[in-house]
Amino acid sequence: MTEDYKISYDENPADGNWGIIGRGVSAFNDQQVGDENFERLCFVLKGPNEEVVGGLAGSTFYEWLVIDLLWIKEELRGHGYGKRLMELAEKEAKERGAKNVLLDTLSFQAPDFYKKLGYRVFGELQDFPPGHQRLYFTKQL
Repeated sequence: MTEDYKISYDENPADGNWGIIGRGVSAFNDQQVGDENFERLCFVLKGPNEEVVGGLAGSTFYEWLVIDLLWIKEELRGHGYGKRLMELAEKEAKERGAKNVLLDTLSFQAPDFYKKLGYRVFGELQDFPPGHQRLYFTKQL
């Protein structure tokens, strides 16, 4: 390392440096395997007063759907909204050419929900967070 380069801590990386780093990684990946065809995907569940009461956020790239977030307001859980959001995301992902899905959840969240939808666990991290597990699921579309 030379003294010309310095490392600093960025307290708010979402504002610019995060994007620069991400674009750098994407450019390198594109050189190796071609265009990732990245597209965000978001379905929002709203109540009668237009309040957001749930939703699903993820993206498609490299022929995969990656689900980052799925949330339903507690009093609305168990009424089929989560299943419907998953179905819509999978349908949209298929239309975009995705062949598989990747998601992770914590052991106290909804692993049985995903299993009922045909997802299978392929990886697990113990004590993440302490006393629980982080579970990695996949499904072929």
